[in-house]
Amino acid sequence: MTGAAQPAPDPPAAGGPAPGAEFVQSLDRGLAVIRAFDAEHTELTLSEVARITGLTRASVRRFLHTLVELGYMRSNGRHFSLRPKILELGYAYLSSLGLPEVAMPHLEHLVERTHESSSVSVLDGDEVVYVARVPTKRIMRIAISVGTRFPAFATSMGRVLLAGQPDGWLDGYLGSADLHRFTRHTIVDAEQLRLELVRIQRQGWAMVDQELEEGLRSLAAPIRDERHRVVAAINVSAHAGRGSPEAMRAEFLEPLLATAKLIEEDLRAAGAGR
Repeated sequence: MTGAAQPAPDPPAAGGPAPGAEFVQSLDRGLAVIRAFDAEHTELTLSEVARITGLTRASVRRFLHTLVELGYMRSNGRHFSLRPKILELGYAYLSSLGLPEVAMPHLEHLVERTHESSSVSVLDGDEVVYVARVPTKRIMRIAISVGTRFPAFATSMGRVLLAGQPDGWLDGYLGSADLHRFTRHTIVDAEQLRLELVRIQRQGWAMVDQELEEGLRSLAAPIRDERHRVVAAINVSAHAGRGSPEAMRAEFLEPLLATAKLIEEDLRAAGAGR
């Protein structure tokens, strides 16, 4: 005698890691539900979340209502959206890092000096993640805030961070990275990118000229820890119409490098204090 038919199990969440012996699949699916919401999808229905994540409607319903009860999400009965409490999930990382708190006063001073936006980011896989930012004016069509991610290969901070990685890691990255074109200026050839990273490593800074977005030029420098490892990057971004790449380098490179050094010194002092 057979029992009642059981619903088909959910497929692995899109983009999730390959399950291992200690892999908690339900946690992976719950995080996939949270990641379905972004700047372009601030409000979603249950069906839309199911489509984005590839999960069944029944599973998505349970995850959404659990998040609502825990205070991480709100619902008007049909649409769901994230609540500010969701920031708690990332704040523990930012607080333990110590970098945003240390960097912010220096970013503010750099912005006052250059009159252009400045940010600090770290490398997460093949992307840069913004962990601190002081804007002056909007120079990109894409809104940037703490938590924003961009492909590392097309950004000045990303290239500084990539140039600081061990050769073996970099070989693997260049062999598998999706080097797609954002603008007509974007470097999409792996060997050309490798040569650029070697140059960045030697000179100690990077400039990206309209490769992520037309009209955007960015200059970046590494932030190193006490063992001289590149752990973060700092940039200054400006509209390309402000002047030539040479003029931007002449105006911004010295204060940028000086700010990176001050952040490094404060990070080391904070680490010694802890």
